[in-house]
Amino acid sequence: MRPEVLPPTALQAFVTVHAHGSFTAAAASSGYTQSAISRQITTLEDLCGVKLFVRGTRGVRLTAAGETLLPHARSVLAELAAAGRALNAARRFETGSLRVGAFPTANATLVPQALSRFRAAHPKIPVHLCEGTTERLLPLLEAGDIDIAVLSSHKRRLPEPILHHHAVRLLEDPLLVALPSGHRLAGRPEVAWAELADGDWIVGDTPEALAALRSLCESAGFVPRDTLRVSEWIAKLRLVAAGLGITLVPGLALGDVPEGVTVLPLAPEPPVREVFAVLSPQARSAPSARAFLTGLRAAGRARTDLGRAAPVRTSA
Repeated sequence: MRPEVLPPTALQAFVTVHAHGSFTAAAASSGYTQSAISRQITTLEDLCGVKLFVRGTRGVRLTAAGETLLPHARSVLAELAAAGRALNAARRFETGSLRVGAFPTANATLVPQALSRFRAAHPKIPVHLCEGTTERLLPLLEAGDIDIAVLSSHKRRLPEPILHHHAVRLLEDPLLVALPSGHRLAGRPEVAWAELADGDWIVGDTPEALAALRSLCESAGFVPRDTLRVSEWIAKLRLVAAGLGITLVPGLALGDVPEGVTVLPLAPEPPVREVFAVLSPQARSAPSARAFLTGLRAAGRARTDLGRAAPVRTSA
């Protein structure tokens, strides 16, 4: 036997028959006739020089040789699928397109600067932009449905393989507390976590947002009272301005602070979320994706410098 000549179509038929337990069910699921599936298995068994299935009246089961081949067949098919995705990505990059995903405050701050720089240098390459939480963007990135993602570690730690091998840190974004300007603590230069124990919290409308807030507050010795839940920062800050509660706000969102809101740092150690840019495996060698990453890095440096120079935003 020469393993290098095992045809992918026969390997796919082999894996499908095993998954469904019979030639008939495998044929129905794959759109082939039963005889076509049978011919593929016969061809594979001839090439391997050994029987791969035990045929019976109630279906088929793998022989010892079939059990040996199965993980290798799956691996070969997975590699071929990955190669197909990579080639599709290469064709797309050559014709010029880039898919970018970012969480909302990054889309409002980092992405516009990076996109403006990218379009000035590459005006013929269209960029498709989508917005979502890190929890939504991670599966899209891993599936290759987006080429570059801007992610946050605040509500969920990034998976270790991405964090250590594929993530580029753009900046550290401090989390601040937004208070109504008439709040008893609004005149302070900073606020201690424990002083917020009696506050009514306005929380993001996801389980991850509530869990993140509870973790931060419980480390300060209290359980937060959450009374209102909304998704967008603008809505949260408008509710704060109306005196309906307090909320955490990232430094990236300070440009949207409305009148009637005071934003202060938290003491003694303000929580910080890390912001990363991550390329999909198919995009890591694409010049367009690398160029956009360069723009994101520049935007991250600019925001870091601005945060060092600018005072905390207070609106009367």
